Amino acid sequence: MKEIGYQDKPWLAHYEKNIPEKVEYEQVCLPGFLERSADRFPDNVALLFQGYKITYHQLGQMVNRFAACLNDFGVRKGDSVAILLPNLIPCVVAYYATMKIGGVTVMNNPLYSDRELSHQFNDSGSKVLITLDLLGNRMVSLRPKTKIRQIIYTSIGDYLPFPKSLLFPFVGKKKKMAADVTPAEDVYKWKDVLASSTSDPPDVELSFDDVAMYQYTGGTTGVSKGVMLTHGNLSRQVQQTASWFPTFDSGKEVMLGALPFFHVFGLTTAMNLSIYKGWKNILIPKPQPESLLEAVRKFKPTFAPLVPTMYIGMLNHPDIDKSDLTSIKGCFSGSSPLPIEVIKEFEEKTGAVIVEGFGLTETTPVTHINPFNPEKRKIGSIGLPISDTECRIVALEDGKTDVPVGESGELLIRGPQVMKGYWEMPEETANVLTDEGWLHTGDIAKMDEDGYFYIVDRKKDLIISSGYNVYPRDIDEVFYEHPAVLEVCTIGIPHPLRGEAVKVFIVVKPDQIISEMELMEYCRPKLAKYKWPAEIEFRDELPKTNVGKILRKDLRAEESEKLKLEG
Repeated sequence: MKEIGYQDKPWLAHYEKNIPEKVEYEQVCLPGFLERSADRFPDNVALLFQGYKITYHQLGQMVNRFAACLNDFGVRKGDSVAILLPNLIPCVVAYYATMKIGGVTVMNNPLYSDRELSHQFNDSGSKVLITLDLLGNRMVSLRPKTKIRQIIYTSIGDYLPFPKSLLFPFVGKKKKMAADVTPAEDVYKWKDVLASSTSDPPDVELSFDDVAMYQYTGGTTGVSKGVMLTHGNLSRQVQQTASWFPTFDSGKEVMLGALPFFHVFGLTTAMNLSIYKGWKNILIPKPQPESLLEAVRKFKPTFAPLVPTMYIGMLNHPDIDKSDLTSIKGCFSGSSPLPIEVIKEFEEKTGAVIVEGFGLTETTPVTHINPFNPEKRKIGSIGLPISDTECRIVALEDGKTDVPVGESGELLIRGPQVMKGYWEMPEETANVLTDEGWLHTGDIAKMDEDGYFYIVDRKKDLIISSGYNVYPRDIDEVFYEHPAVLEVCTIGIPHPLRGEAVKVFIVVKPDQIISEMELMEYCRPKLAKYKWPAEIEFRDELPKTNVGKILRKDLRAEESEKLKLEG
């Protein structure tokens, strides 16, 4: 009997009915999908924030006005526009407006430090920045070190329903939800520029081959790479994702928009999918358990893409017992494995089906999803390659030879969602993308005989904490700058709520004395909060190879052994 090979695509036999092997793609870019939803569902609510509603017609008008404003500011096809916002109405508007006139969107994490942001602003060459009043003065101070000319800032209070809109000016600053921005040249209020702009932006021809965004992979110089995602990547990915969930109707569902839109997982599965399908999107800028449960109780979402920490947080919150979650029909989980007990408990509370999936920034991001059927999904698996997605597992030794089914190797992916390459990094691009279009993921995986894939380990040293990617070298670099530090090595350690947390091993210079508390204080302003170490351990020396390279894997193994002994 012939052995199964990856070229045989055994996963196709386990697709749910109505899921195509190949999608008949519409040659429409994302701004075109928004226009279509505005035509088909003009009076449907597109965005819902704290009870404030924007219809699809209004969203289309706002996008046109802001696109015209960006054009007036000198943004032309191929120019970069930085967006530094949580999940707010202006975040969605700015993203679609930038793409509409052929600009390149650069989504940035509001939790990032100035050091991390200045790298991304400079590397991308961003000309305009849209941000929050809470970050306004910081960004005005940072602007001279970048190519940013204009800064536009919005406020959480810009779009609130009555009577919240009336009360916000009095309570916003007290609760640290608003801030005054010192007047400066080329610094504008969001609502002012929208009001003074026409709704007639220039008509710019977009091609599937044009770069639509630079999505950054990490935090600081030398590590953070701008992934070039084209209009084709984004459009085809949203069509691929929608085709996996055919039972969810256009114009009828309610999306829980809790995953950050600045992260590629939230961007595709929470923002772009919702607009493509003409759904209502409940925007949650700070997805803490309390606000998630409140949103579900009040606004009755039917589809919820979340990360494990969000499911766990909701289930462990005291409000869970007084929250009706039965409106939710489908959930999508990614970023790290979801424990089986959590899946069972959440499904019992909701009656929904949770499917786990997998992806990378370099793949826009979704490549694998479990079947949306409790009988066909495999818990612990990342699922099946989605439509038009080919996968192989190759030997770690040569990166080319297919390993037998069931054996571990590096996961390779090919499909229409695979990036164009890294911005201005041809060598890095050549390291991961072959001439035949195969992306080397750096993840160690295996495939079973049914075509379900499993992540075994990470070839990269990536730490995933609360759903965010943390690169150990980011943290190493910060500590290496401290005058008392001789050597440093960062690893991920298990954490009950975050999945993984950061642990840093430090060797202090012989003539120096420094405490753990001092080092914690030192790193905090230089790193986003979720990158802060949970533990710092001092060592006399770190394990190394015979050529002096620190062995991160040995430290991980030591920690793992320690946990076994403690457990």
